Amino acid sequence: MLLKDVAYEKIKEKILEEHYEPGQFLSERTLIDELGMSKTPIKNALVRLESEGFVTVSSKQGIIVVDISIERINDIYNLRIALETFNCQEIYKRITDDQINELEENVEATKVAAANKDVKAFATLDHEFHLAISEFAGNSEITKILLNYQDHLRRITLRHLRKDPDRVKKFYTEHVDILNALKIKNDNCSDLMKKHLYESKMMYFQ
Repeated sequence: MLLKDVAYEKIKEKILEEHYEPGQFLSERTLIDELGMSKTPIKNALVRLESEGFVTVSSKQGIIVVDISIERINDIYNLRIALETFNCQEIYKRITDDQINELEENVEATKVAAANKDVKAFATLDHEFHLAISEFAGNSEITKILLNYQDHLRRITLRHLRKDPDRVKKFYTEHVDILNALKIKNDNCSDLMKKHLYESKMMYFQ
């Protein structure tokens, strides 16, 4: 991996975990010292992070960590509801045993993360579950959209669960319900997915 990619991943991870908090001012010197890298890979990483909406960089104000607006979070959830409900409608009749097994492995790992209240591991597994269903549904454009939002979705989920780590239990149970509906090829899986995402959105804004 190139140094600029390493710098990008490290800075992004600190933003996702809110080690660098929304609204916080960063300096190149701070990043150079914390990451133990030279100026060039950090500058390249910041260009990429700015294009993805994680920071703004200006000669006057410096580097500022950008928060996700309430409006954008609401829009992302509504987009997910539309796309992921469609994914379930597409897949429930034709999901294969191998695909069910993959989801079961994810749900088992999610169960452990939920029991341990391991928010970081849970957030990663949560998005792998949703992305797997999208990939199984076979619409590459929908999967591309979800992948494009992946880091912002993880950021939202991490913040969601830090507010109340007990929410992992609710989310885990809802994944089990969706999986069980898919196992018996029940079209109710679409309604379960819609309810899961809608209630998640409403809880976020409480």
